[in-house]
Amino acid sequence: MRLPARRRPARADPRQPDHKLVKPHRSFDPRRVGSLECTAWVTYYRHEWIKFLRSAVALTRHTFGLPWLETIRGAWLVLRANQLWAPYPSNDPAGARRAMERFYRLVARRHGESFDPARAAQLEVEWWRVHREHQHGTSREDEPSELVEALCALYAYVYGVSESDVRIAGEQRALAMRYSDQWVRNGCELGSALIEAERAALVRSYAGLLAAVHR
Repeated sequence: MRLPARRRPARADPRQPDHKLVKPHRSFDPRRVGSLECTAWVTYYRHEWIKFLRSAVALTRHTFGLPWLETIRGAWLVLRANQLWAPYPSNDPAGARRAMERFYRLVARRHGESFDPARAAQLEVEWWRVHREHQHGTSREDEPSELVEALCALYAYVYGVSESDVRIAGEQRALAMRYSDQWVRNGCELGSALIEAERAALVRSYAGLLAAVHR
């Protein structure tokens, strides 16, 4: 009896992307991470640091795809950076940058990224600065566009895309901040409809970022 010939496995088409090669920090769920970040912002402004740390752990895990031990370390670094930045007007921007540099070095090492962690940290804290000036009424009239530009500069640098590609992500994140700022001015009430508006804008921001990364 003649056995059927074995079929050779089909060769992968080199023109088609290998989705298995997509790195975890480039395949996040916008709905999940947008919701987690909204929770992080709410707990940050209410100075609920334990709850903030829990949300930061989940956000770090699902946004950057780090193993659990590195996730916990990364979340701690983000928490520490925010604690150093939080006091006003006497905060510690240099300390916040150092903490975020360690965080970005963790991400770059885990995923084999070539960006400079110090530069990424500088860009990160720069948008914090622009946003704070707006919060406290010390910014220029063109601050909204300046904030969008600062966000786009960070996204473009870390993900290796053009700033125009991440424009929607920057605009929606800036919009989320405007909702958050209004919520803070209104007294940080947990029942405020502004929280859901903020959450929706963050989800749209992450969706825009994900689209840009895979464009």
